[in-house]
Amino acid sequence: MVRRAMNNLVLDTHAWIWLVEGNPRLPMEVRSAIEQTAIEGWVYISAISPWEIGLLVAKKKLNLGSDVQAWVDRALGLHGLRLAPISPQIAVDSTRLPFDIHPDPADRILVATARHLGATLVTADRMLLQYGERGFFSCLAAS
Repeated sequence: MVRRAMNNLVLDTHAWIWLVEGNPRLPMEVRSAIEQTAIEGWVYISAISPWEIGLLVAKKKLNLGSDVQAWVDRALGLHGLRLAPISPQIAVDSTRLPFDIHPDPADRILVATARHLGATLVTADRMLLQYGERGFFSCLAAS
């Protein structure tokens, strides 16, 4: 059970969508931890996440009920959220992660971002959670 806020969080793309949309797949204790961290620390959204969302909408795998850019602008405007750019260091570090972590470049960027920021990644991705359990970075299960 999550009881206190983390210093910094990075939300995986699906966790960000679930937070904004009020999706019950994001457990209340995780939602509370995100909200508390937004007050006490930083909650980051990687710059790769708007790209992922745009791609999901373009492929018709996600329906936001509004224009993608309008949704992203509104979602980034939520209190306590900050956009984490993909710096050259994050980009290169994502290529230096062991490839058994995840073959998806976007997920590799998310992990490199969390590591770079010293943050905890909020994700429901089993591969990432298993990688976190091995001690390579901090993660919090989002489901």
